[in-house]
Amino acid sequence: MNEKLTPRQLTLIGSMLFGLFFGAGNLIFPLILGAKAGRNLPAALLGLLITAVGIPLLGVMSIGLSRSEGLLDLSGRVSPRFRVLFTCALYLTIGPLFAIPRCAATSFTIGVSPFMGENMWLWQLGFSLCFFGAVLYFSLKPSKILDSVGKFLNPAFLLFLGIMLVTALINPVQPAASVAPSADYVRSAFSAGFLQGYDTLDALASLAFGIIVIRAVRQLGVTEPGRVAMSTVSAGVVSMSLMALLYAATALVGAQSFGLYAQRLSDPGFTGGDAFAVIARHYFGRGGGLLLAVTVTLCCMKTAVGLVTSCAETFEEMFPGKLSYPRWAVIFSGASLLISNFGLSKIIEFSAPVLYFLYPLAIVLILLGLFGRFFHHARPVYQWTMRFTLAAAILELCRVVEFRPVADFAGQFLPFYAYGLGWVIPAVLGFAVGMILKQAE
Repeated sequence: MNEKLTPRQLTLIGSMLFGLFFGAGNLIFPLILGAKAGRNLPAALLGLLITAVGIPLLGVMSIGLSRSEGLLDLSGRVSPRFRVLFTCALYLTIGPLFAIPRCAATSFTIGVSPFMGENMWLWQLGFSLCFFGAVLYFSLKPSKILDSVGKFLNPAFLLFLGIMLVTALINPVQPAASVAPSADYVRSAFSAGFLQGYDTLDALASLAFGIIVIRAVRQLGVTEPGRVAMSTVSAGVVSMSLMALLYAATALVGAQSFGLYAQRLSDPGFTGGDAFAVIARHYFGRGGGLLLAVTVTLCCMKTAVGLVTSCAETFEEMFPGKLSYPRWAVIFSGASLLISNFGLSKIIEFSAPVLYFLYPLAIVLILLGLFGRFFHHARPVYQWTMRFTLAAAILELCRVVEFRPVADFAGQFLPFYAYGLGWVIPAVLGFAVGMILKQAE
């Protein structure tokens, strides 16, 4: 057995993890952040990197260092009921409710809509039928063909994206410093960027992908638990370093290309996907835009196949004897197809309340798993910390949906509530209560 991974093996696993993470949201949200942050980009980017890179890295580390066998194992440290409810909510969010439909909607927005005129809804329906037909096919019949496509696709996509980013950085429309910030980026760029990172879904996905890395490490012959944990952490560092580099470059391009879509930026229906399409056509014309369209579509399709497969396997495991893997795959693909036709802007809008509710729970669970060895993973600590965090997450949900009676009340006594961080103090208090009860046992 190998005692540790070779540099080549570590790079391969890190690349695999990057491929799992990098999907639709990783393209569109940094770009729109740069456009809105303007000269406040450094503070906004720092916030984004914490939630879209730092916390996902901690999520992968948490699964590895806590010696958990995946999200079901880690969430089960709270309670059996929380294990089922939280795992279902997380997989539905990174699966058929938001992330999978967003893959199709982003592909359509970037790749097809710029070339279409009337009857856009009909084109979108036709595109989504083809997209999810292919997704379901590969999900039901995974083969070496898909692996080959993946090995070719990630380098091809990164090459084309790199060419576009470098071209835009060398030939900017205007300096980022000349762009005035807008919306929440005017006064609180850091917290706006921090919350924008929620939309990538990466922290949630890290809890699902951690076990995939662990299995890959074991298949390469590393079996000693400590070595497996450290190899998982190292693979996470490789993947997230590349993610951070791409986020920074994409956000800067978004700011420097502001003049291309300045008049449309305030439009509620304008998304990072629209901005991406505008930039691609500006620098490469219709031919370049078409090439980008094909590459992005295949990249998003590969991500969607991975998510459908992961969700179907997890639900088959959680509910044994209910439905077979193929039936779960059909259900998730069908639901994703229907939701994708709401359009990218609507999917983003609908996902916001769910993310503001789930993210505090996910972040705190990640931290508990990461530092659990210091309190021996005692159940009272997990339970009381998550109870307090759950109460705060409900208050965050009220703020996002603008339920004013509760939101106004919470804003008066809960620190950082206005910045979307009202869960921090309750989580700390819950942890303190759990530690006290642990000592009293």
